[in-house]
Amino acid sequence: MIEYDRIMRECFWDYRVSKEDIAWMASSEDKQECSFLFEKILLNSTRMFQDLKVFVPAVLEELIREYHVPAFNHDYAFKKKNMAEVYFLGEPLKIRELQWVA
Repeated sequence: MIEYDRIMRECFWDYRVSKEDIAWMASSEDKQECSFLFEKILLNSTRMFQDLKVFVPAVLEELIREYHVPAFNHDYAFKKKNMAEVYFLGEPLKIRELQWVA
């Protein structure tokens, strides 16, 4: 179940966004709207894996694959993206401090 109130509080503290706005962005044909919501959740949500499920799987996969880690806050954004890649796409874990030592 999507917790829209928490997403609004954690991810859109600097915007006036409604539950309907979030649902619309998640299902929008406009790539910019989807990407905007994706990045807000990816970088700000305390329950990122749960909240990213607001997107249908095919759209989420595309958003993860096309997301370019920005220079600002690079290390943090890289880690969050890689965690999403591992969880949703089965990609390898690249975050050194989270890898198992054999």
